[in-house]
Amino acid sequence: MMVRYRSQRPDDGRLRERLKALADERRRFGYRRLHILLRREGFVVRVARELDYLIAARGRPLTIVSDNGTELTSNAILTWADESQIGWHYIAPGKPMQNGLCESFNGRLRDELLNETLFRSLDHARTALAGWRRDYNTDRPHSRLGWLTPAAYAATFTIAAHAAATRPTPLMTG
Repeated sequence: MMVRYRSQRPDDGRLRERLKALADERRRFGYRRLHILLRREGFVVRVARELDYLIAARGRPLTIVSDNGTELTSNAILTWADESQIGWHYIAPGKPMQNGLCESFNGRLRDELLNETLFRSLDHARTALAGWRRDYNTDRPHSRLGWLTPAAYAATFTIAAHAAATRPTPLMTG
């Protein structure tokens, strides 16, 4: 099951401004060093904040499957998965067919929007993507979901029902 969600970030303007200032001061520092500097200054930087919001809304999955992108292979994500007692499975490098749902979605997005639209500006791209996402999630029925839209399908789940249906088992270690 793949659930789409809209980000609802808290106001972290102070953190963003400090990160920009550090990046200007230390141009050769990578994101890991900047993260350490922010932590030393007392900022709490949660890489997996969006996953926390999704789990609060939809319940905790047993396992998350992802590719080997840098945003999902960091120690922070692996620590979060361990602390949350959620299994993390990486698909084999160069084997996108192991994550077919995401690849199917990416292909549709590319074929229906990205290859067909010449974006005039960043605002135009955001507006076009928001319209496509709204159509994909709320107007277009999907055969894999019993001809429901993703929004209607996701609404059938509640945290209590999801928790009862998928009792997590402790992760095996070592």
